[in-house]
Amino acid sequence: MLKILSVDSDSPLSGQVCPGFKLISINGEKVRDAIDFQFKLAEDHVNILFADPQGNEVVFQFEDISTAELGLTLEDHKVIQCNNDCIFCFVDQQPKGMRPALYVRDEDFRLSFTHGNYITLSNLSDKHFERIVQQRLSPLYVSVHTTDDKLRRRMFRNEKLPPILPRLKYLTDNGIAVHAQVVLCPDINDGKAFEQTVSDLSSLYPGVRTLAVVPVGLTKYRTGLTKLRGYTPDEAEELIDRVESRQIAFFKALGSRFVWPADEFYVLAGGEFPRHHTYEEMSQFENGVGMVSEFVTSFNRRRSRLRGLNKRKRVQFLTGSSAHTFLSDLVMPYLRERLGLKASLHQVSNRFWGETVTVTGLLTGQDLLARAQAEKSKFDTVVLPPNCLNKDGLFLDDMSLEQFRSALGNEVVVSSYNLAATIREVYS
Repeated sequence: MLKILSVDSDSPLSGQVCPGFKLISINGEKVRDAIDFQFKLAEDHVNILFADPQGNEVVFQFEDISTAELGLTLEDHKVIQCNNDCIFCFVDQQPKGMRPALYVRDEDFRLSFTHGNYITLSNLSDKHFERIVQQRLSPLYVSVHTTDDKLRRRMFRNEKLPPILPRLKYLTDNGIAVHAQVVLCPDINDGKAFEQTVSDLSSLYPGVRTLAVVPVGLTKYRTGLTKLRGYTPDEAEELIDRVESRQIAFFKALGSRFVWPADEFYVLAGGEFPRHHTYEEMSQFENGVGMVSEFVTSFNRRRSRLRGLNKRKRVQFLTGSSAHTFLSDLVMPYLRERLGLKASLHQVSNRFWGETVTVTGLLTGQDLLARAQAEKSKFDTVVLPPNCLNKDGLFLDDMSLEQFRSALGNEVVVSSYNLAATIREVYS
């Protein structure tokens, strides 16, 4: 049963079904969650059974009705939790006192389908797999890390971990597309193990459509955890060379480059980023693959429209260390030298998680605020990165955007991924 949280005023159920009612079934079948609701509602004729808070049941009949037309907001389903204890799990690398959501070990195939969350397929039952195929929950995003089952069990610290390739093959044979990722740990799942993983996954193409290679993320909160290290610049450069060599071969054989290093590897290596078109469909964008290329390409395409800007306004742009280099080299010179704008780019060190964490999306409100306050009098406006706040306007440390603005006192603008649009807004 699913509780009704709200009913739109223009819903055909308005005034008859109210918040607090429970959705029992559709055509006699139990409704497990919002995805199930949408799937079952796709039938031509539906009988929807509700129960009020007192348990009184009422049935409504509809023909060709959509979820949007019904206008119901349902309670969130209980999230399926991970049953692994990965040696690099980010949840284990956090201090106490953060918001509860940051400690959730999500392993939910529904959130993989709806939000692109990565899952391991480790604790799904046969019924879960049957449902994925039946309801065409595609694509899914899967953390593979290695196709060597013995090594995978060691990395996941789960001796009951089922083999990954048969599970991927079942999904892809039944028309479910998979976007895979490997979190690469030096001296553990790289080298020959990584080469085998790439070969195994590419053999399932186009079912497994893409593979992202991401460097392990390590915070300063690792006391008592497995000893791991990050990649050196030379190792990052070597990894890029190996992957780009495989891309060439895959493009000839498959018509797709298939495997991509995350932008973090290019930042670490200090080399040039690949051209925008080489990322093809940008399927792993949210995983940090191709973000830099998309960001810069988008800006270059739109920068000629930047006219009539306020050249007296003093603006401070804040960013993490990963993004600082390409922004300072490729964007800031244009703003200052070609447009004559008073623009400064400042790198924010991640004091909260540790300076080994360089991605902008993991900057906290307190670290961003400290950097902005350090030179507050020199700027009229502070521009925050586009990915430092959640949908509720909260930073990772639960500071709200309103609290940030109040503490700083200056104008604060949250950038979008369309930097040219942000510049027009800020300098208007």
